Amino acid sequence: MSTAPAAPSADRSIELVRLLKLNERREPSVVQVATWVGLGIIEGRLRPGEDLNSVELSHRFNSSRTPVREALMLLESEGLVEIRARKRPRVAAFTLERVREIYFVRQHLLALVGGLVTEKATDDELIELRARLAQMEADAAGGDVDGYFWGHVALQERMTQIAGNETLKGILDSLALRTLILRHASLAQPGRLAASVADQLRIFEAIQDRDGELAAMLLSRATVAALRAIEESDWSQRQSSD
Repeated sequence: MSTAPAAPSADRSIELVRLLKLNERREPSVVQVATWVGLGIIEGRLRPGEDLNSVELSHRFNSSRTPVREALMLLESEGLVEIRARKRPRVAAFTLERVREIYFVRQHLLALVGGLVTEKATDDELIELRARLAQMEADAAGGDVDGYFWGHVALQERMTQIAGNETLKGILDSLALRTLILRHASLAQPGRLAASVADQLRIFEAIQDRDGELAAMLLSRATVAALRAIEESDWSQRQSSD
């Protein structure tokens, strides 16, 4: 297992903590390990097929191996880790077919979100969304892939809240951890930050203009563009070779 940099700032773990329901757990060691490994997988520091050494992790977090095993099992249940009999746990890999299936579903779900947000967003909520976009623009201009990525994650989470459909939000959440890995991989491709910023600004303008049909179409197209970036990158080749 490679040596990773210091843990990301706390705000970058919020979505992972929420999706894994880590705030409901009493064991700090489980939370620490699951957060560190989960963020490492999502942000690409831990690569597909890479071994996850339980002994190294227990030393890193000064814990027994029991909370490490629990954390890895939790991540396995969400599709981020593979645990095989008589072998070390490892970072899960995705087939390109699986990636396409996930993005096909996500494309149509986000189109629904776009239409609902356009219909329901208040003026104050539009101001909030624009402020989030401004920070994302700054992160993109500075080449901060991780900062932009987590800002984008927070923006779409806020949009699903504004959409106000709990069933739709629940389905998106059920796919979320798998899509976070793919979304980060897409944004890390050359030229994708600038293209994504342009997409998000057009989507916001459609929402602000109360054009739900256009917002839905733009969200759908942006999702397809993200998939194309993955398909054309060496990321998909690394997945298939692991």
